[in-house]
Amino acid sequence: MKLLSWNVNGLRACLGKGFADSVERLDADIVCLQETRMDPGQAMLDLHGRHPYWNSAQKKGYSGVAVFSREKPLDAWPGMGLPEHDREGRILTLAYPDFTLINVYTPNSRSELSRLAYRMEWEDAFRAYAANLDLAKPVVICGDLNVAHAEIDLRHPAANRRHAGFTDEERGKMTELLSAGFADTFRALHPDTRNAYTWWSFRGNARANNTGWRIDYFLASARLLPRVAAASIHPEVPGSDHCPVSLDISTH
Repeated sequence: MKLLSWNVNGLRACLGKGFADSVERLDADIVCLQETRMDPGQAMLDLHGRHPYWNSAQKKGYSGVAVFSREKPLDAWPGMGLPEHDREGRILTLAYPDFTLINVYTPNSRSELSRLAYRMEWEDAFRAYAANLDLAKPVVICGDLNVAHAEIDLRHPAANRRHAGFTDEERGKMTELLSAGFADTFRALHPDTRNAYTWWSFRGNARANNTGWRIDYFLASARLLPRVAAASIHPEVPGSDHCPVSLDISTH
């Protein structure tokens, strides 16, 4: 089974930049999107019979996640069941026979770290949510986690210390999430690969120069790692300031 995750930075805009062709070429069984910034029905979207699931923010044109799945899941639900964290359309969970999928768009701490305190609260709630699901069956977490975990995960670590996405606090919460029983699948398969990024600023010709950050992930319950056949980054795919990432897992 192949899973795809992509922060599309506004799905309606991405649709005009080859989105459908890119998804068709990557041929994933499950397509997970973040930062859709739309409600269902606001654009014509044909993903060849995949079952659609949406969680849009209460605020129009903001945040939002969606999943399109060839296999109909056993169940699907939005949010964590916590009203204080569920207004922004950041989580969709789908239950499959042998794993649970969480598609997540982690809040950005913003410039001057104005939202860092809230981000810390959100991180603790999300980790508890994922760990509780992991008690029942293995979990796959995908999405824009808005953090470069290690220095290898961004081009200029020294220059970005204390910047949103590379604070000690955010990196520490990522470590706590991994320590709760999850593995970063890309790093598990490619521990020393450098210059592998998933997001580039629109400024300074960053993408052409590969001045990027790896902030989009597939995490998996550690016990699922033996079934991970590939974890890939697709920087050649245009349409957003992020590129897609994918995961291939064997199913029972």
